[in-house]
Amino acid sequence: MLRKLLARIQNALLLAFADPFQKQSVSTQTAPLIFMTLNAFLSAFFFLQAPGTLPATTKTEETQSILDIILGSSTSGLVVMMILFILSIVAVYIIIERYFTLTRAGQVDHNFMNSIRASVESGNLQAAKALCQSVDAPMARMVEKGLDRIGKPLDDINKSIENVGNLELLKLEKNLSTLASISGIAPMIGLLGTVIGLIISFQDMANAEVVTPKVLSNGIYHALTATAGGLAVSIIAMAGFNLLVTNLDKVIFKMENTAVQFMDLLQEPTR
Repeated sequence: MLRKLLARIQNALLLAFADPFQKQSVSTQTAPLIFMTLNAFLSAFFFLQAPGTLPATTKTEETQSILDIILGSSTSGLVVMMILFILSIVAVYIIIERYFTLTRAGQVDHNFMNSIRASVESGNLQAAKALCQSVDAPMARMVEKGLDRIGKPLDDINKSIENVGNLELLKLEKNLSTLASISGIAPMIGLLGTVIGLIISFQDMANAEVVTPKVLSNGIYHALTATAGGLAVSIIAMAGFNLLVTNLDKVIFKMENTAVQFMDLLQEPTR
């Protein structure tokens, strides 16, 4: 009876996953892995439910914390969780460091351009440059480069400001690609831990004289905690990446607005 039910479930899973995975080229390679993983869990479940498989034992409820489950994993499981822990530290560091950097980069006094305009109109370029040097922001460095090029054609001034803006943008985007990579790599590492956990589970089941849920528990805990850990790290990294990209867009808008205002200032006398 159980074998027939298992066969029906396996056929249903095969039909459910066959067409979608054939249509999506990205998921074609992962389809056999997902099917085998579900098949393995179902096989283990129905095997343990079969009559005569479980010995008559007294059920005792034991609760374990996540930390106990992680520390009780195999060596490979601890290695996977350690890698995920290191990735989480790197992701949190990048998020915090870039957040404060982008926040400082976007904090420019609203009267900054008004002060630059007053100094340029009065012909006091040294005061305008001193003001730019006193402000630690990409916009100030862009304006300072434009002030250094005053007297040259407007196209040269505009190109100089754009070059400085591109350099500042590269500095602001520092480590964002690393954060994006962590958000994509972490789930794959968790999936690797899941596969290793299943291998350990069925190896223990093959070597055990009497198969009990306790025999499989170590590998199953390992598999589930690795998957959960990988997803948790990925969620943190992805959320932080989206937050930083949003703040970066705001800084870029301010940089472009400052460049436009400065070029308009230089063109005012010729209007």
